[in-house]
Formats: sequence, structure tokens, C-alpha cells
Amino acid sequence: MPAEPKVTLQKILELLGFPATVEEHRLEDGLLLDVKADDSGRLIGRQGQALSDLQYITNRILFQQDPTVPKVTVDIGGYRAQAREALVKKAKEAAEKVRRWGDVVELEPLNAFDRRIIHQALKDDPSIETHSVEVEGTEKKAILLRPKH
Repeated sequence: MPAEPKVTLQKILELLGFPATVEEHRLEDGLLLDVKADDSGRLIGRQGQALSDLQYITNRILFQQDPTVPKVTVDIGGYRAQAREALVKKAKEAAEKVRRWGDVVELEPLNAFDRRIIHQALKDDPSIETHSVEVEGTEKKAILLRPKH
């Protein structure tokens, strides 16, 4: 039976007690499932944690049904797009500090999804290199930005 990302996510939300509509959009590297719900704040959670968990569970279920299913990104009311813009802005400001002062700049610990956004935002910058480093006592990693030699 082929995996049905939109139907699967709607069923998860229904079982959790969140009536919602889900729109499916194709992306270069998978699918975007955009959720429209009244109680979006609770679905997003603190710092997007509930949203990340919802995305993880959705992808796990879909992969169990069909290992060839494309990766699904779950967004709620444009939250991810706004968060991405804020992260890219933060990355560019940190890169500017590195260029100006020549010092290493450390960003706060981030989850893998957010770190990837930072690395992607700066990957083509010829004067900056980025590295993820372990942060003791947490699953998250910080990103170090340093001048490229």
C-alpha cells in the first residue's frame, strides 16, 4: 500500500484531538504539508518542539509504510518559513561579526533541522566556515563560525 502523507498527517492530528486541514505542496527535496488549525500554538510548541516531533512521527510512520516515500516537512501557519528567515538573518549577522573582528562566533545550541539551515545559509560564503560542536548535557549542538584560511 503506497504511503499517503497528507492523509497520514490528518489522521495523526485527528487522533491527537486537533481538527485541521492539511495542504500538500511538492518541494525539490520532498513534500511540504502545511497545517491549518485553530490551536496552532499548541501544535507548534515551545521553540517549535511539538512541530518538530510531529514531523518526526509523520516521517517515521510514512517510512514504515513505504521506504521510498519522499521526506516530509510539516509546517503550521507559515511558522517554519518565519523561523527559517530569522535563522538565516542570525547566521548572516554572525558571519559579519566574524569578518569584522576575525574572532570565532558561537551560536546557541540548535536542533539538527535548524543547524542545517545555518550551514546552508553560509555554505557559499568564501570567508566563513561553520562547524557543529557537541554541547554537554543536551542533544543539541552549537555552531561555530570562524574565518576561512
